[in-house]
Amino acid sequence: MTDDVRFPSSRGPELAAVLDTPEESARGWGVLVHGFTLGKDSPAAFRIARGLSEQGIGMLRYDCLGLGESDGEWGDGSFTVKVDDTVRAAEFLAERGTAPALLIGHSWGGAAAIVAAQRIPSVKAVVTIGAPAEPAEVERHYDSVVGRVMEDGTAPWLIGGREMTLKRDFVEDVRRAELIAQVRTLGRPLLVMHSPTDATVSIDNASEIFRAAVHPRSFVALEGSDHFLTADGQADRAARIISAWADQYL
Repeated sequence: MTDDVRFPSSRGPELAAVLDTPEESARGWGVLVHGFTLGKDSPAAFRIARGLSEQGIGMLRYDCLGLGESDGEWGDGSFTVKVDDTVRAAEFLAERGTAPALLIGHSWGGAAAIVAAQRIPSVKAVVTIGAPAEPAEVERHYDSVVGRVMEDGTAPWLIGGREMTLKRDFVEDVRRAELIAQVRTLGRPLLVMHSPTDATVSIDNASEIFRAAVHPRSFVALEGSDHFLTADGQADRAARIISAWADQYL
């Protein structure tokens, strides 16, 4: 069962979200944080959340600022805003009596999940899927316009057929973000999932995150998958693995 909901972002505009609710009583609840510009309905987010709800885990997935059905402008976001809005998503679940015990992040969302988890008391376990070891790794996607952004303050940026406005504050915030120290202080069980053939975020990133984590930590190689988990059955497989691993923390 799915329900469309909305909650205010840390910057004010409302964010669009979907609750994937199990048909029977939920074993627990979680938040899924999507990748850099992907959205709540991207294949990985949609299929993993649906798969977990079928396994009895209720999930909230949401569109970040200016993406999908959310209000606001994407360029007013940043890594810090993504972290803050992940905390807001968890607070929204807690306010309805279903505080999340599980936090899952795909790609850039995995980095945000590690940082946000330390501000969400109810979160007992964290999962990253194809996450970069440093948030600033995304700058390579917009390096062709970053010089203009730093000089003029803003610049249009085309990605996936969409035009977005990249802003100097966004770039500077991403450059300041630091993840590995946050991994060391996570204080929660961490499951690192990554494909050895990921052509978007190298599996070396998973190795760096895993080495920095303290026990209990686990690693699963998503062999046969691409970064976006579009290969047939891969997102469902990831959901089954997460469900089994997280069971003791729900």
